[in-house]
Amino acid sequence: MPRGGVSLAERPDGAAYMFASLSGECRTLWAKSGEPNGHSLICHMLDVAAVISVMLDHCGCNESELARWFGLPPEEVKRWLCASGGLHDLGKAIPGFQAKWLPGRQLLEQAGLVFSPDKALQQDRHDLATAALLPDYLKERGVPYFWAAGISQAVSAHHGFNFLPGQAKAPLREADSWKKVRQELFDAYWDTLGASATPDDLDLPLPAIQWLAGLVAVCDWIGSNSDWFPPGERGGSLAAHFVAARTIAAEVLADRGKLGWPSLKVLLDTPGADTDALLARIVSSAGDIKARPLQCVADHLLAGGAGPTLMVVEAPMGEGKTELAFLASLRLQAREHHRGIYIALPTQATGNAMFERALKFLQAFAGDAVLDMQLVHGGAQMNQTVARLRDIWGASRDESVQSSAWFTQKRRGLLSPYGVGTVDQGLFGVMNVKHHFVRLWGLANKIVILDEVHAYDTYTTGLIEVLLRWLKSFGCSVVLMSATLPNEKRAALLQAWGVQMDIPDVPYPRVVVADDRGVRGETFPARSQEPVHVHGLDESLESLVAQALASLQEGGCGAVILNTVDRAQKLHDLITDRMPPGTVLHVFHARFPADQRQQIEAAVLGTFGAPGGAVSRPERALLIATQVAEQSLDIDFDFLITDLAPVDLLLQRAGRLHRHVREYRPGAHAVPRLYVSGLLPDRLPDLETTRWGRIYGDYLCLVTWFRLLQEPVWRLPSDIDRLVQSVYAPWPDLSGLAPERARQIEEVSRTEHRVRAEQYALLARHIAIDPRETPEYAYLDKPHGADEDDTLALRNETRLGSDSVTVIPVHLDASGSWQLHPGEGSLDPSVPVNDAMARQLYGRQLKVSRMALIKYLKAQPSWPALSEHPLLSHFYPLILQGGQCRIGQLCVRLDPKLGLVYSTETPQEVS
Repeated sequence: MPRGGVSLAERPDGAAYMFASLSGECRTLWAKSGEPNGHSLICHMLDVAAVISVMLDHCGCNESELARWFGLPPEEVKRWLCASGGLHDLGKAIPGFQAKWLPGRQLLEQAGLVFSPDKALQQDRHDLATAALLPDYLKERGVPYFWAAGISQAVSAHHGFNFLPGQAKAPLREADSWKKVRQELFDAYWDTLGASATPDDLDLPLPAIQWLAGLVAVCDWIGSNSDWFPPGERGGSLAAHFVAARTIAAEVLADRGKLGWPSLKVLLDTPGADTDALLARIVSSAGDIKARPLQCVADHLLAGGAGPTLMVVEAPMGEGKTELAFLASLRLQAREHHRGIYIALPTQATGNAMFERALKFLQAFAGDAVLDMQLVHGGAQMNQTVARLRDIWGASRDESVQSSAWFTQKRRGLLSPYGVGTVDQGLFGVMNVKHHFVRLWGLANKIVILDEVHAYDTYTTGLIEVLLRWLKSFGCSVVLMSATLPNEKRAALLQAWGVQMDIPDVPYPRVVVADDRGVRGETFPARSQEPVHVHGLDESLESLVAQALASLQEGGCGAVILNTVDRAQKLHDLITDRMPPGTVLHVFHARFPADQRQQIEAAVLGTFGAPGGAVSRPERALLIATQVAEQSLDIDFDFLITDLAPVDLLLQRAGRLHRHVREYRPGAHAVPRLYVSGLLPDRLPDLETTRWGRIYGDYLCLVTWFRLLQEPVWRLPSDIDRLVQSVYAPWPDLSGLAPERARQIEEVSRTEHRVRAEQYALLARHIAIDPRETPEYAYLDKPHGADEDDTLALRNETRLGSDSVTVIPVHLDASGSWQLHPGEGSLDPSVPVNDAMARQLYGRQLKVSRMALIKYLKAQPSWPALSEHPLLSHFYPLILQGGQCRIGQLCVRLDPKLGLVYSTETPQEVS
């Protein structure tokens, strides 16, 4: 994938083509409707080609690598790509499309074109027409067939999807005058841009086609903005129009008040800086910083490398993995001229926390440049830091990092040079969703950091493996980080990068690097931690309450992490009136409205975060949370109580025990203690009533249960890898377990665990688009968009689980109006809302997955307050009366302390 960059020539050839020399028909063909005459097709094609030519330079695309991909001389490849990309709308020169806008049709009829017979008007899809017509036009210019077919597949996909063989559709029975004017249009355009060399006779690989598809779609969005590219001819010749359009494109990209797309800027201005000095800048420390062993080892491995790189980091919590990711990004960008960084996290909450750290990192290295950074997930619009960065050009133009509003629109977030978000945003790039190739193009030639890679099931891991193949083909470097990985998963990730053998056997903790110079790895000494003492509890909530109260008795700040929201809410109700006076209590899970969830997240970080924060640590505090608290949040507990889960997730949760060095901990918590619900030696855990088996699978829970009974003390980090491998081994050692129970676990392995793993892996292969496939067949049998495929009944989703929809809870008043909060203002649901109210409604969103509720919501009538605003059109209103919604026996209520609560009991009145 291209890196580096050389400027495209300022003027194209073909200056002899004057607008006045074109026929009236050709000059009148329109691409964009609007008074008085719209924007002509030839001008729009030149506009988009001009944007492409500027973008290729702006993003630092390298001619040599593009030339290898597309089989063209380096000095010609950019001109070919810009000329080919502008042909995306050639299919608009058909009678069916030109008939769509009545004033445009009338002008063409006056010029002499006929709109008959009716059969010729039936094909009005210009993208299908481009796919059908363009190959022949290119072949007439000596372009090899398969090259022309690949280019046509790329540019015709600009509205979102690649077409399958047989879907391309030319107009039927059109008059010869249409063929004549279309040939005139093509000849004038092609000769003006002067693409003269003949491409090699080769089949373009799928990554080359999708890279070009992404480039063309993005540049078409820019070139179609009539505020930036007003209708009309610019100059007397087509060449003059193209040059003027290039000037506009360059200004639009650079103008922070328009698009604000910074050009490539290498962050590391001192390539020879030593590791300690860079770490000091990364953590914004004025004093001396000594790099951790992990960071020194990884930096040494990178120093001996070349080419796009995969780095796999397995290290305990608290070893500085995030700082290493920033350090590696600096080194790799300086060496490979990567154009930016994307950090992918498992959840929105972890993404929010990382966004703050990444922002400080970029500010430390921006220098005199202005960088753009986006938070890329569904709740980004409610993030206060993002809101501040988006107002920069109003009052704070001297800021070094902005968040341009243009990138916030749907499918554009990954285009920004720098971003933090969820892994899902990248995974949609490997599925046949609308503009999936735009997401891939946005990641191209970047450093992509995937944190917490152990946290995903077999299905999502399978998608990540396909994403790795795409990223490598697009010239990216990738950093994978985890506390530890099962051996099979590590090998699969390396194999996805192309490492087929010679995977080094490096002791834990370890760093493994694969690049053009081979595969190598090293271990390093990790920080010694206090032994964690593991204690068992039964599964009952009363047992958890009793232990939490006992742990709070002598002071301390601890947590109870439950596997389901329902258990967390019930635990709160049982314990809230029984805690010692003055205890600070937080409840944190995913079933709160987005704005409230962000407030809770900030409060949790304030209470349990690193020493030296703005909020002093209270004498007693308890966090009741679900899995949202187990990943990437920098929080520290004196004691921890948790539901049983697979061992790698328990280790992750235990990493929050005594995470930071503190001057004081209560004497009762001088030793870190982990209490595990469901860990009793005399019986198997109840995986059905608790629903733990449905979440994680019976097998992993049962093997973890057995291993933990043998491991009452964890000596971390030395025990981490051994514990994980012992649970995830293909045939775990169950010696010492009663024969009957061993048979039970083996039966679960045979009938459930292995079958489900194979099904998940197969499903991921069916869903994902593999870059190794031939272009014409890569999309066969793939689900289209978000709809179910008629044949395979597959859907494009990044994670398996219950169906969900996003709702906005509103309170119904006596007049039938909606209120965001009881007694606070009203809005008429039958009237579209303004942008300010839309943002308030958007901030109250939350996801629900209860099937009865989803059916009820989808059966509701459409309300213009949501359906007619683009920000809200995919949301459903959850209309509450008296704070609740009754659906048969199900009662849904929004509790200010507990979030959304489901019950089948007689509901209590809600004030």
